Amino acid sequence: MGAFGFRRLHSNRERKRLMGVRVRFAPSPTGHVHIGNIRAALFNWLFARHEGGQFLLRVEDTDRERSTPEAIATLLDVMQWLGLAYDEEPLFQTSQEPSHCRAAARLLEENRAYRSAKDGEGEAIVFRIPWEAEQVPGVEVCGSAELAVHPDEPVEVRAEGLGYAGVSKKGKAVTGGVSCLAGFRDLEVSDGGGRCLLVLADVLDRVFAGDSLRVPGAVCLRFTRRAIAFTDLVKGRLSKPLDSMRDFVIVRSDGHPVFHLGNVCDDVTQGITHIIRGDDHVENTYRHLFLFHALGAEPPRYAHLPMIVNAAGKPYSKRDGDAFVGDFRDKGYLPEALFNYLALLGWNPGDAREKMDRAELVRAFALDRVQQSPARMDPRKLLNLNGQYMAEMDPGAFRAGARAVAASAPWGDRIDEALFGRVAALMQTRTKVYTDALGWGYFFVDTPEYDPKAVRSLLCRTGVAGALSALLESLCRVDFADVGALEQAVQAAAGAAGLEPGSLNQPLRAAVTGCTVGAGVFETLAVLGRKRTLARIPHALRLAGLVPATGEG
Repeated sequence: MGAFGFRRLHSNRERKRLMGVRVRFAPSPTGHVHIGNIRAALFNWLFARHEGGQFLLRVEDTDRERSTPEAIATLLDVMQWLGLAYDEEPLFQTSQEPSHCRAAARLLEENRAYRSAKDGEGEAIVFRIPWEAEQVPGVEVCGSAELAVHPDEPVEVRAEGLGYAGVSKKGKAVTGGVSCLAGFRDLEVSDGGGRCLLVLADVLDRVFAGDSLRVPGAVCLRFTRRAIAFTDLVKGRLSKPLDSMRDFVIVRSDGHPVFHLGNVCDDVTQGITHIIRGDDHVENTYRHLFLFHALGAEPPRYAHLPMIVNAAGKPYSKRDGDAFVGDFRDKGYLPEALFNYLALLGWNPGDAREKMDRAELVRAFALDRVQQSPARMDPRKLLNLNGQYMAEMDPGAFRAGARAVAASAPWGDRIDEALFGRVAALMQTRTKVYTDALGWGYFFVDTPEYDPKAVRSLLCRTGVAGALSALLESLCRVDFADVGALEQAVQAAAGAAGLEPGSLNQPLRAAVTGCTVGAGVFETLAVLGRKRTLARIPHALRLAGLVPATGEG
């Protein structure tokens, strides 16, 4: 970026105006990409495409232990799989560290930051919430405020902030750390008798010069409360009192800039106009607004997305099921389906549509339709949506995808390709994910694995064994290429045994496939063929402890 100075930052405003909407996805790659993170990327991408703007990728790779080349490759691969194309070369945050350090040095020169040593570990650089906070856009005066403090703990006043202990419901001292001095404009510290022990304005110069003061016996802090506020494009107006904030580290004692400084500097460098990210970053946004102002830059507009939760309303994680994009890809989900589902997870188009292609999503996407409440992950809904996408696939593409999965099955190395084509055509509209193809083995082996409980419960029904035994004889004469003829033969066998129409279908399915779900039983028989069907029915009857009357195959 060159020398990180105010002249360059002010020119950034004009650059943003000329370039239009610019958003970014700024992950810290760790080897796995959580669906919450990729949803943020997806919303950024949709917003950029809807607005005719640019979608940028920034890799925040400052965690040198976890941000390995392999982790970065996984991130890029996931984005490519989902079709999240970015419009400029990725910006790697480590490449910007010299620029971040120059920004920190400038903040020190302007007395907007200070050095602080802690526990003998060296000096960190700390950003100071400005005393003249009203100069920062978004800071407002809220009026007079009072805080009760515990008299057993002295109030401490130093350049780093104000330290005091609050009072619990039981009257105990509650240490709250150090709040920034800017949070206590017009501060007066009083004792139990109402006597003023300290007026901050009288000692402020001394404190900023390095003096540290202790005020024992205080019970009340009176001050003018100020707050930092902004209008979030999703959540509306948000604000935070300055007395609940602290000065914050921007460069560690080891000389490496922290997230806050790097994030803001890089947003300036990339000319970002809108920041769309998870609502776990709201607290960071309050800090970053001060940093943007200190660096002479206009802050972007912010939109904070609701978190993704499980059925119990807790943050969705690996404990709840598949949580990483790679998990869904490995299970055989289609990128189009996952894209569609995540786009509607916390956003809606304003109507009842749930299946929308990419072009429809781009046309409809608007931040004012992002919901404020947490978005519940529903794996069953995603599974069904994926099934809809699979049913509409090009048959050749579906067959190739299913074949790649089937190759890993124990029977996958001896598949008749013509037969697999027939099976894929039969099963496409009944497949939810590619890994369902691992259950198609009964089409390709001589004897399938049977579910003993299902076989017993279905085949031991009154009249079923006799009907199946009689069916064997008629199946010897039926053309298995004629699905209608197969159905007639089965229904005739049921009728002859005094069974209701259709009551033989499920027992027959269990007998010839070993399972209780699948494609239509007559279409399944047609694909299995005469030889396997005639061999499996008596085998299943024997497994059920029954002896067929005739036609042992």
